[in-house]
Amino acid sequence: MLRLCVRLVRRPLLPAVRLWRRNIQLRVVAATLLMSLAVVLALGFVVIAQVSKGLLDAKEEAAQSQAAGGFAVAQEKANAPAAVDGPDATDNKVGLDASTWMNSLVKQLASGGQTAFEVVALGAGTGDPAPPGGAQGVRGARASGNVDPTASVPLELRRAVNHATGTFKTFSEIRYTAGAGDKAPEPALVVGKRLTDIKGDPYDLYYLFPLTQEEESLNLVKSTIATAGLFVVVLLSAIAWLVVRQIVTPVRMAAGIAERLSAGRLQERMKVTGEDDIARLGEAFNKMAQNLQNKIQQLEELSRMQRRFVSDVSHELRTPLTTVRMAADVIHDARVDFDPVTARSAELLAGQLDRFESLLADLLEISRFDAGAAALEAEPIDLRDVVRRVIDGAEPLAEHKGSRIRVLGDTQPVIAEADARRVERVLRNLVVNAVEHGEGRDVVVRLASAGGAVSVAVRDYGVGLKPGEATRVFNRFWRADPARARTTGGTGLGLSIAVEDARLHGGWLQAWGEPGGGSQFRLTLPRTADEPLRGSPIPLEPEDSRANRARAAADAAAAGADGRQQAEGPDRSPIPPRSPVAGAQNVPADPTALPGNGSRVVARPAEQAAQEDRTDGR
Repeated sequence: MLRLCVRLVRRPLLPAVRLWRRNIQLRVVAATLLMSLAVVLALGFVVIAQVSKGLLDAKEEAAQSQAAGGFAVAQEKANAPAAVDGPDATDNKVGLDASTWMNSLVKQLASGGQTAFEVVALGAGTGDPAPPGGAQGVRGARASGNVDPTASVPLELRRAVNHATGTFKTFSEIRYTAGAGDKAPEPALVVGKRLTDIKGDPYDLYYLFPLTQEEESLNLVKSTIATAGLFVVVLLSAIAWLVVRQIVTPVRMAAGIAERLSAGRLQERMKVTGEDDIARLGEAFNKMAQNLQNKIQQLEELSRMQRRFVSDVSHELRTPLTTVRMAADVIHDARVDFDPVTARSAELLAGQLDRFESLLADLLEISRFDAGAAALEAEPIDLRDVVRRVIDGAEPLAEHKGSRIRVLGDTQPVIAEADARRVERVLRNLVVNAVEHGEGRDVVVRLASAGGAVSVAVRDYGVGLKPGEATRVFNRFWRADPARARTTGGTGLGLSIAVEDARLHGGWLQAWGEPGGGSQFRLTLPRTADEPLRGSPIPLEPEDSRANRARAAADAAAAGADGRQQAEGPDRSPIPPRSPVAGAQNVPADPTALPGNGSRVVARPAEQAAQEDRTDGR
């Protein structure tokens, strides 16, 4: 269920992921957008912080100056001597009690603010917490502008003013009473100080400076930065899109032309405009494409001439070869009347003519492969019948060499759509080579079928292959011993033709070998024509190789040790199970596998080789 949910979530995201991975212009623009957005955000935070700090610092400086003047005026009025008479009784202390004087003081101080600030006067001791279940005790609370004195002045500030001398400040909110309507609270800077009234009793005087204008200014700065930042991000993204487009468009054009060039359309060229770096790149690309076209045409012409030469020579040699063959047959039939030396020469002449005819036939076949004229006549066949015909033809050579050919896996039909003539030619080559290089030991032919593939493996126990020879054995005219003249054996083209036959079927022909341990050649064909191969039912390295035998012995020893441990008691350090042996049948094949790929040559120490040779000699 978890895997199903992950698949359902990933499925709608696959087109976006594919677009992201394949579109460099989108990635560059997205990266530019994210980086510019990060820069604008960082710059915006810095600017807003600096503007906010500047506004608050200016506000605090002005507020402290204004509050200091008000505190001085209030204390001066409280300390002034009483006037006997005067034009305004409200300015004298004659006939006034402390409460009336404080109301007059708050009204007078607030009148100079003109909504720039509000004044609150609280009685001494109002910073103490209220008793449980009772209201906050405030004696002689006065406020201007319908300000709620107890709610607008923070308790922490009142405590600081009550317990120390000097001026204190803090940020809070101005809250209004019900008489002010539904006026919302406003942020404010509160400045307070302990003073004495006309009777010498202490009281607290607070100035409340609204921060509405500063908040509006800060909001204006925020909106301006946000608008400018959005405009800058969009502008940078558009600039990045245009700039990258100027670079990516020629690159995409070059990629498309390169794909068409690789498909064989060698006349494709880029359009070059201007004299900048992109234009020079286009000119260099066109020059490279022209040189490649010329070189490919030269190579094609040379290859065509070589193929024609080989084909013409092979055809032209057939007529004189037929004449020579007729004369050689006459001489060979009359060799009983010759002296021994002449009779032996007649036999050698007949044998070399047979080899010459095989070489001409192989050259003609190779020329057809090179020219692409080889045709596949596929039909459903049973590979067991093909193997039987091959073995019947190789039996005389096996008896002469003292070898025995065994067939495994022929109990069930092994059906595949293939060209019987070409498959028989491949298997005949493999079996004959195994008999010739098997040094008189058995040759095992194994058949298997699994999934969409069928396979035939030919195993011998002769000299084997040295390290690196498993990939070179399919080369034309390759010899394991370059010093040995090609006077015996085949023409040197058998395995090369076999490889081409396997490729023509869409199959593989691979080799494995170890020095002194024999070799194994594996032919793998698709069960149905034009079906891609994904694996082979027979492992390339046989089960009886030295490496596999060593692993089997180690596993057997480990199993025996485990049995003894179970009989004697558990061991504190059990041996972990071994991983599966490489080369299993269900291992997926490499889609680019070529003949020889996956082969592995196991080197044999000299002492072990000598000991095995002595054992074989016995």
